[in-house]
Amino acid sequence: MTDVTKEQVLETLKTVRGPDLEHDIVALGMVSDIFISDGKVYFSITVPAERAKELEPMRLAAERVIKEIPGVKGALVTLTADKKAAAAPAARPASNPPHGHPGHDHGQHAHAPQQQPPRTGKIGVPGVGAIIAVASGKGGVGKSTTAVNLALGLLANGLRVGILDADIYGPSMPRLLKISGRPTQIDGRIINPMENYGLKVMSMGFLVDEETAMIWRGPMVQSALLQMLREVAWGELDVLVVDMPPGTGDAQLTMAQQVPLAGAVIVSTPQDLALIDARKGLNMFRKVEVPVLGIVENMSYFIAPDTGTRYDIFGHGGARKEAERIGVPFLGEVPLTMNIRETSDAGTPLVASDPNGVVAGIYRGIAAKVWQQLGGQPQRPAPAIVFE
Repeated sequence: MTDVTKEQVLETLKTVRGPDLEHDIVALGMVSDIFISDGKVYFSITVPAERAKELEPMRLAAERVIKEIPGVKGALVTLTADKKAAAAPAARPASNPPHGHPGHDHGQHAHAPQQQPPRTGKIGVPGVGAIIAVASGKGGVGKSTTAVNLALGLLANGLRVGILDADIYGPSMPRLLKISGRPTQIDGRIINPMENYGLKVMSMGFLVDEETAMIWRGPMVQSALLQMLREVAWGELDVLVVDMPPGTGDAQLTMAQQVPLAGAVIVSTPQDLALIDARKGLNMFRKVEVPVLGIVENMSYFIAPDTGTRYDIFGHGGARKEAERIGVPFLGEVPLTMNIRETSDAGTPLVASDPNGVVAGIYRGIAAKVWQQLGGQPQRPAPAIVFE
């Protein structure tokens, strides 16, 4: 089987007519940089923002013809809104409600907080009670590990939980949750999330091989993020945790500005340098009117396993003081332990593999505080988590 080339893709896309019905989408310059990996073709089509709903059939046509190319295993085609093209004739708004995906009824569960009406331009996900972001101002502070254990803590506290890996360039959920394989699709478009430890999970890492270097530009990343959020059969969830990429770039702004986030959890280590970067994340969420649910101090201290002596390797208490200074809740201190590192590398997060341990209790406590910040009701007794 020969490899699919960009030239083949472009030549095939010349059969898809553009909005003017006279020229094809390639001639009109609407096709973004094409990315091909493992027989899957990724690209976006740039359209005027207000015509996104109207031009959905064009996207479907492009996806269909690409899937018909011999050797193509799948295609991810997204519409990228181009606000500069707003002068193009259009009459209908672009607010296209996403498809509903009823989930299985798991019986009695904690009452989800009342989802606030989305702000202008923000479209929620049917069946999802609250979407929260876990963010950091810089990499290397243990944000993804915190996000996974927070999600498992919410689950252990009696909630229905999903997690979205929003780091397109460095997805970590497949490894952290020990999930391999490719997700299945419904009707060739809606994706079934992967699942482990009771969590529903979606990540770009399920669609692209781990060693593939992602070289997408900003608009492509934004479009892929929204598609992974809104075209996944999440079912009924009390909380969807979004593991954000580090920093305050395009992906973060896309989630903050276009998704009705119920709040954000900021992860930092105690030292001043990390706190300086954490403030950037805090300020970004505040500027786009996303509530900050609190700060977690990760790698807060280290207890020597042989002597029991405590060491404040990165300092201690900096995140708590920062939370008090700016008037947001302090959610808790997570120690630096070998178990956290080992279980994360093995894909067996502590809250799942050692649910009765001290650190798992810390994560469950953080989860309880987050749920309280969301206005959630008291939770039912935690279900047993079976580690296999």
